[in-house]
Amino acid sequence: MKVLIKGAGDLASGIAYEFWLAGHQVLMTDIEVPLAVRRMVSFSRAVYERETQVEKAKGVLVRNLEEALAAMETGHIAVIVDEKARIREEYRPDILIDSIMAKRNIGTSMADAPVVIGIGPGFTAGSDCHYVIETQRGPSLGHVIREGSAIPNTGIPGEIAGYTIERLIKASASGEIEPAAQIGDLVKKGQVVAVTGGVPVYAQMSGIVRGMLQKGVHVEKGLKIGDIDAREKKELCYTISDKARKIGRGAMEAALEK
Repeated sequence: MKVLIKGAGDLASGIAYEFWLAGHQVLMTDIEVPLAVRRMVSFSRAVYERETQVEKAKGVLVRNLEEALAAMETGHIAVIVDEKARIREEYRPDILIDSIMAKRNIGTSMADAPVVIGIGPGFTAGSDCHYVIETQRGPSLGHVIREGSAIPNTGIPGEIAGYTIERLIKASASGEIEPAAQIGDLVKKGQVVAVTGGVPVYAQMSGIVRGMLQKGVHVEKGLKIGDIDAREKKELCYTISDKARKIGRGAMEAALEK
C-alpha cells in the first residue's frame, strides 16, 4: 500500500515504522521547523539532518515526489516539508493518516484517500475520517474507533512510573532554547536542564532525559521542550515507545480492515 502520514513526530514515526516493517511505501510530511521532543525516535529529524535512523528504518529528506519514490524504492521512509500535505494530490495514497496531534482537525477529510485515519482527539470516525485511533494511555490505547471520537484531551500526560505532569520540561520564557542537558543524561529534581529566552528551566523530577528539542529552535513560553523518564533506562531514549507501537498497530488494523 501507498501510505501518506501527516506529521513525523514520535507517535507518527511509530506508526510509520509499523507500516514500513510490513513492507508498505511510507511518505511523511512535516513543517519547516519540526518540534518533536523525542527527536531521536522521530523521522522529523531528517528535516534538520537530511537523514535519520529510527531503529531499523532510515528516513530520508526529499524535495518532491520523484525523490520520494526513489527513496521508498530503495527501502527508506521519505520525509518532505509540506505543511498542507499537498503532495497527496500527486502521490494518491491508498491510506492517509493524520498524526499531527493538533487535538483538532486542521485540514483532513474523508475525500483525501480511500482510507483516512485520524490519530487521537479532534477527529470523528464516519464524519471527517474513516477510523480514529485512541491515543489515551490505558486499556483502550491503540483501539480502532469505527464510529465517534477518541477520549478528549485532558492536558495531563499519561502516567509513567508514577509520574504525570512532572515528566514535562516546559519553556520558562519565549525565545531560543539552549539545552543544558542532553537526551540520555541523568538529571536531579531542581537541576537546570535548559534555558529558554534567557530564563532557566528546572527539572520537576529526577530521571533520565528522554526528549529535548535541539539548540537554537525558537519556542513559546509554556511549550513542551523535553521530558524526563523515572525509569532511567537509556535504551528508552532511542527506541520507539510502547505507546507509539500500540497506536501504529491500531492504524495497521484499521488500514487492513476496509
